[in-house]
Amino acid sequence: MSATTETVDLSDRIARELPYLRRYARSLTGNQQSGDTYALATLEAILEDRSSLAGTDETKVGLYKAFHAIWSTSGAPVAAEGSEVQVRAQDLLGQLQPNTREALLLSTVEDFSISQIATIMDVDRDEVRHLIATARTDMEKSVAGRIMVIEDEPIIAADISAIVEDLGHTIIGVARTRSEAVELGATERPDLILADIQLADNSSGIDAVNDLLQAMPDIPVIFITAFPERLLTGDRPEPAFLISKPYKEEQVQSAVSQAMFFSSTDTLRA
Repeated sequence: MSATTETVDLSDRIARELPYLRRYARSLTGNQQSGDTYALATLEAILEDRSSLAGTDETKVGLYKAFHAIWSTSGAPVAAEGSEVQVRAQDLLGQLQPNTREALLLSTVEDFSISQIATIMDVDRDEVRHLIATARTDMEKSVAGRIMVIEDEPIIAADISAIVEDLGHTIIGVARTRSEAVELGATERPDLILADIQLADNSSGIDAVNDLLQAMPDIPVIFITAFPERLLTGDRPEPAFLISKPYKEEQVQSAVSQAMFFSSTDTLRA
């Protein structure tokens, strides 16, 4: 195989994993712009020096490992200056032990194994297990709030609601359509929105969220979809938090805990 062919093949493999790296980076930073900046910096580092992918035969693991080499040396996980929301999030994140959120997200949302996470973060497996356990303790008990669920499947809506309530949050209601979501948001202001993409009567969860955000622009949103790559192209305003269907309970727990760090409401507490 020629060097040119190898380069093209590597580019194709990285391109397939890039949407998921964007998802991970956005979850860490709390917004699209900051997350995508880290993802772009990772790609630039790889283009400049392919040895940044060294140490693993798996493209995805190597890509995330390259990301962490940048992330771990870049300072604060969110901007030191910014809105009141960002400052509050920074204060909360600063109270957590280093690498705990990262390990939890890699395990639950990105679905890496303990061994893969150890390679990505350059720590041993026992340390990974400790980081994940610490993250669960620190994060899932640190915030509580009111959550709206936008989901047209009753069983899924009930399952998501139960997972969220087990974390100590309150479900303010479940909307099955765009119009129901807008009506619910007008009477019950949520701290966080969990939304499916395709709703009953063929309405769109994205449209419902856009309607709600006109009146509540700082409310964090978690989208749930079977096709996450369609919302992670980097070409337009996109969600910072995304869960793939079929989801696992731990994925919902982790995403909710992450998103609540960036909530702008009075119910966010240290």
